[in-house]
Amino acid sequence: MQKVVVGLSGGVDSSTAAAILHHQGYEVIGLTLWLMKGKGQCCSEGMIDAAHICEQLGIRHEVVDIRDVFQTNIVDYLVNGYSAGITPLPCSQCNKTVKFGPMVKYAREQLQCDRIATGHYAQINYDPVTGRYQLFRAADRNKDQSYFLYDLSQELLAATVFPLGELQKTDTRRIAGEYGLTTADKPESQDLCLVESNGSMRSFLDKYLAPKPGDIVDTNGKVLGQHQGVHHYTIGQRKGLGIAAPEPLYVISLDAVNNKVIVGDRTQITQPECTVSRVNWVSIAPPSTPIRAQVQVRYRSTPTPVTVIPLENSRVRLVFDQPQFSITPGQAAVWYDNDQVLGGGIIEQFT
Repeated sequence: MQKVVVGLSGGVDSSTAAAILHHQGYEVIGLTLWLMKGKGQCCSEGMIDAAHICEQLGIRHEVVDIRDVFQTNIVDYLVNGYSAGITPLPCSQCNKTVKFGPMVKYAREQLQCDRIATGHYAQINYDPVTGRYQLFRAADRNKDQSYFLYDLSQELLAATVFPLGELQKTDTRRIAGEYGLTTADKPESQDLCLVESNGSMRSFLDKYLAPKPGDIVDTNGKVLGQHQGVHHYTIGQRKGLGIAAPEPLYVISLDAVNNKVIVGDRTQITQPECTVSRVNWVSIAPPSTPIRAQVQVRYRSTPTPVTVIPLENSRVRLVFDQPQFSITPGQAAVWYDNDQVLGGGIIEQFT
């Protein structure tokens, strides 16, 4: 009997993934990562629901305390990023350094198992010609999470199974109901676990960063208003600026060094290109010449045609066919060939 370790958050997706593999005849071991205390899909309530699912399925349940890893790789990463005037994307960082990496390590060292599975909506394929594992979008485009998985290494992709990759979300709910899972009707998480736990990203950051009043200025340096800290703002933000103007104004840059929030009109927040660092080439080997692709600069952004130009030190330059709105340092840019994830990385600060 093949053995697989399934990451259980206590939600319907991971529960159904475990149930599907269990009913397919796998020896399933549920593994829940203890990330932090409080409400949220990754926390104490989730652990209780995960334990119930394992009891229902009659499978073993393991809980691993990695709160220190989460604190360093996610909480500190977010706080340091926001204080520096960028808007970090925690989910891809969490997937690689907090979830998939530690899960594979624990599965191999403690459970003598080389395979893990999660409830993510994405698909993995092995190409014998190139010898690479390839990452694809999920069948359910509305639930597709490949954007957040671009940073997974070949080793991690080789060890991972996504049982929900070919399903629609409605199928997942239906299957959970057919198996009688207690999580079948559990409400879906809508926010980051840290946001769920703290009520809002602002509330979370206020626990770590003290107010630091400064000026809101236009591109000419004219003071238009005041702020309580650049960490309360993000590129492209229009609401909540607290300033009056004859036309809509957007945050176009954050100057953490001088503690200023710079605003402008919509034309001042479009960019024809950007540089991306910490690039991970997923489904193809790193190219030496420019390639064409479609890129997403945010999770829900529409894929747009782009030329990807390789640079040194795991960096690329993205040249958009059409200038893009609200390119945000700290967020991920992920480029695709139709449904296949080619690569991705972190958008750098503009100079």
